[in-house]
Amino acid sequence: MIPIAIYHCNISIVSRGKGKSAVGAAAYRSGEKITNEWDGMTHDYTRKRGVIHTEIMLPPHAPPSFSDRAILWNSVELSEKAGNAQLAREIDAALPVELSREEQIRLVREYCSSQFVSKGMCVDFAIHDTDSGNPHCHIMLTMRPLDERGAWAAKSKKEYDLDENGERIRLPSGRYKTHKVDLTGWNSQENALVWRKAWADISNEFLERAGSPERIDHRSNAERGIDEIPTVHMGVAACQMEKKGIATEKGELNRNIRKANRLIKEIRAQIGNLKEWIAGLLAEKEAAPEKPQPPQSPDLANLLMKYLSVQREKSRKYSQSWQRQHAADELKTVSQAVNFLAGRGISTLAELDASLSSVREKSDAIREGMKAAEKRMKELQKLIEYGENYLKYKPVHDELKTLKNGWTNKRDKYEEAHRTELALWNAASRYLHANLPQGVKSLPIAEWKKECAALKAQNTADYTKLKETRAEVAELQNIRKCVEIAQRADQPEQTRAKRQKQER
Repeated sequence: MIPIAIYHCNISIVSRGKGKSAVGAAAYRSGEKITNEWDGMTHDYTRKRGVIHTEIMLPPHAPPSFSDRAILWNSVELSEKAGNAQLAREIDAALPVELSREEQIRLVREYCSSQFVSKGMCVDFAIHDTDSGNPHCHIMLTMRPLDERGAWAAKSKKEYDLDENGERIRLPSGRYKTHKVDLTGWNSQENALVWRKAWADISNEFLERAGSPERIDHRSNAERGIDEIPTVHMGVAACQMEKKGIATEKGELNRNIRKANRLIKEIRAQIGNLKEWIAGLLAEKEAAPEKPQPPQSPDLANLLMKYLSVQREKSRKYSQSWQRQHAADELKTVSQAVNFLAGRGISTLAELDASLSSVREKSDAIREGMKAAEKRMKELQKLIEYGENYLKYKPVHDELKTLKNGWTNKRDKYEEAHRTELALWNAASRYLHANLPQGVKSLPIAEWKKECAALKAQNTADYTKLKETRAEVAELQNIRKCVEIAQRADQPEQTRAKRQKQER
């Protein structure tokens, strides 16, 4: 296996719209003091440490005066009038520590000459090294082309948009619709890949000449077949802070990434075990050919792996930090799914659907049983309540029956004094006569209470079972959703579009 050296190559734009200036950037990279003639600001970085080498490289038709850093970048600043103008392109790249300082300088020089100066760009590069193990270069590139007289030319031009008849398209404002056409081709997004690959190729040539076995690779982990989340470039400041024991945002992010990568390895191992288990099941089925074999159902291990790759592809349009968090969440989801399936002996899609149907039926049966028990408990509670009232207030009712109205109105007075008790007894009597079988002579209140207590205890136990089965249903449904996402990804585009239209 070829040892891999550190690869870092970042491309960015120095833009006024982001509060930057080409003069300020050049002064910082070179460790010089330069005044920006566009806004009058002086940028003094003469105390900056670690500037090892600076150099300006010019195409043949560039004015010789551009060899002066202040003249070059002030000329760039003054040629741009807009407040949000893009002033320069910058590439910063990690230099292989396996090369000597002279080899590092020649490497940057050859890279700039072949990729930029030959295309007509002016190049200003600086090599930084603070002896912290992170030598790197900053390459600033002009964005306007120079004409044959050495004057700045246009970056782009406007062209009119035409309709199907070749006529210009008028906008509601009265103007015509236009678009920009890049005159240099330097702003093409494809250049980023070309320049990053060229840096890797030229660096590897220098490493080979130096007799070093290390190589660098511009490709992502995914492109190299490495199913891991890449860590972020720390930079000098963050590395120094981490060495002193000070946690940094980038350091914490890389620690989280390493945790996620360990989780990836664990999931791979779990899925490998699941696949072995599936293979064992298939071998058992093949060993019994006399039994009719049902049609094979897709195995879940492959579908879950497909789901992971689909989710990873979808997340590429978002920021890297979001991608890493999303990847960690999805890996956790798949890890839980694999453990869940393995624990229940589920290996195929057919078995998953059968299990989901079975657990749903079990959940529904428990809930129906609980509903019947709850209904019976309500009936018993009413019987107990009315039965106790019947017995409690029966003496009052019996006493009333013995009284008669005379000249003293004794019955009426008793009835008025005990109106509430008598009303409760009458209500209880009516309810019990309506809800108890005829011929019942005594009220089995103790038996009702015993039955109610038993139902309540059973309902508590059933509720625990219901929560477990509902959690199992939810887990199976989540796995089913992951499987459906994986299956849709394998469908032809037309079929997928038709399904989406029907869903709307």
